[in-house]
Amino acid sequence: MRRFRGVAGMTSPVHEPSAVGERDNGAADVTGVLVLGACAAWALITAAGRDARPEGLLLAVLAVGAGYVTGRIAGSLAPAGAAVGAGAVGVFLALFGPSTSRMISGGIEFAGPEGRSGVTAALLTLSVGAFCCAAWAAPARPVRVVLRVTAAGTVVGALLVGTPVGSAAALAVLLCSLAVGRVRRRRRCLAAMALAVVAVTGVTFAVAQGGLPRGATVALHEQLTGHRVELWQDALAITRDHPVLGAGPDTFRDLSVTAGGEGAPGAVGVRETAPAQQAPYSDGKPHSAPLQVAAEQGLPGLVLLAAAFGWLLLALRISPRATPLVLTAAAALSALGALSAIGNALSFTQVTAGAGLLAGIACARGLAEPAARPEDG
Repeated sequence: MRRFRGVAGMTSPVHEPSAVGERDNGAADVTGVLVLGACAAWALITAAGRDARPEGLLLAVLAVGAGYVTGRIAGSLAPAGAAVGAGAVGVFLALFGPSTSRMISGGIEFAGPEGRSGVTAALLTLSVGAFCCAAWAAPARPVRVVLRVTAAGTVVGALLVGTPVGSAAALAVLLCSLAVGRVRRRRRCLAAMALAVVAVTGVTFAVAQGGLPRGATVALHEQLTGHRVELWQDALAITRDHPVLGAGPDTFRDLSVTAGGEGAPGAVGVRETAPAQQAPYSDGKPHSAPLQVAAEQGLPGLVLLAAAFGWLLLALRISPRATPLVLTAAAALSALGALSAIGNALSFTQVTAGAGLLAGIACARGLAEPAARPEDG
């Protein structure tokens, strides 16, 4: 706090919120570097001395970091324009990107609905969040209306391209963005969103464990498909066998018979599924980011995944942008977290880069704006 001398010689306090805001932003940036660095380092540790492939994880970490930095820069220069551009690119990739029609792994093409719907749902959800963020950043009311109509059209488009879950997630983001217009204190909302992601992840583990009531289990099996549930069960079994270091990055396809692998020699709990019961396609993924990380990198890897999500929420918590914009971005990232718990959304670089980009835009400070500390409580 600095003091200045008035006309009568008295001193008056002058607060310096910019210094506080800069310190908070610096701490969030350092935390992000440490968390992402730890994720990359742990991927290399769990791959050491094994026939594992950590390149995909390293690329995902790089994509998040690069997207976040790009979002911070673009959001500082043109907050609304950067968000509109991110949303438009997301829609284009969702509808016309190569990964929406096929996935390439080891030179083999797989064209299953699980792969297509996962990346499409994630990209359209992030696009809705980007359009809504642009609406909150736009200065003119007619522009805000147009952007929200565009977001609503993206929700309808998600349903038309055959991703009901993605459409539901995108709709939730849109409704959340409209509901937070009068919210000024963001901590409780961010905590609620984090708890929602944790709850969805907990249900995923419970389904894999078979710990839900029979009625709920049957209903979820019908919605998720038996093939996906078997993949989750294999991932949980691998986690039990390798709780600390995991089986190694990108080794799930080799250890899960359901995914088309030969199974782990002497592994306990990994099902010996008959070839006739295997799906006619497979991308070698368990279609659940938490379960995949737990199986391939052990429980420490799962903790690091949660830490990465927590870092993004922390950065949004202290962002100098308006609270409705921040909470809209948080809603989109939380929806992505829920989708990744029940699908393979995070297996695609464009999705991880898009998540980082949206977070960066929502955390950017305009060049002409003071770095004031956000209201909270």
